[in-house]
Amino acid sequence: MLLQNKVAIISGASRGIGRSAALTLAEQGASLVIIGTKVHLLEEVADRVKQMGKECVVYTGDVTDQSTAEEVVAKTMDRFGKIDILINNAGINMRSSTLDMEIDDWKRVLDINLNGNLYFSKVVLPVMIKQRSGKIVNVSSSTAKSGHKNATPAYGASKAGVDYLTKHLALEMAKHNIYVNGVSPGPIETDMIKQWTSEYREKVLANIPLNKLGTPKNIADVILFLSSSMSDFITGETINVNGGTYIN
Repeated sequence: MLLQNKVAIISGASRGIGRSAALTLAEQGASLVIIGTKVHLLEEVADRVKQMGKECVVYTGDVTDQSTAEEVVAKTMDRFGKIDILINNAGINMRSSTLDMEIDDWKRVLDINLNGNLYFSKVVLPVMIKQRSGKIVNVSSSTAKSGHKNATPAYGASKAGVDYLTKHLALEMAKHNIYVNGVSPGPIETDMIKQWTSEYREKVLANIPLNKLGTPKNIADVILFLSSSMSDFITGETINVNGGTYIN
């Protein structure tokens, strides 16, 4: 197993990419601490993980509150004594133009998508520095790189911030043997796209060279790669997983 005896913290783990990442990492041997706001969905994930014979601790909290990160890390250390992997996945999107967007919505999206990543990283990094090891994976979006008028500008701006934070932390933490990378999903079959009309879905598919939407498991597999020893000469990168819709 790629992650035997490893301990991973995953935010936004109740559904979609976070849920799939939790199950994928557990299948590869990791014990988990999963965070979200919907306890019944988190408990469903935890039950699946426990059926695999791995430990899974559920924590309900808001990633925009710095104390959430502090409490999660403290409880993880009490339970496991180490933190090997941090997956910053919690995020939201809204659909509005710049002129229609409320300023409070701008602040909320940036607070969850970007500030939450910073809060968790700042609390986890001292643990990893002491261990002289660790992997952090930040979930971004192709919207950060190419723009998308169907999403609120706050979403793209927040994910562009995630991309820069990934690079900056990677440079700072390399001397401590800590790897910081990201994954940049394109169109993925998650709850976020339930807002799409059938006409819009067909339009999206027509612009994907592989002519299909991605799945949460597609992203989870890249998260696994970046969390494991397979990526031990990669840091500061954000990997595109989008069916060819954005290539660089």
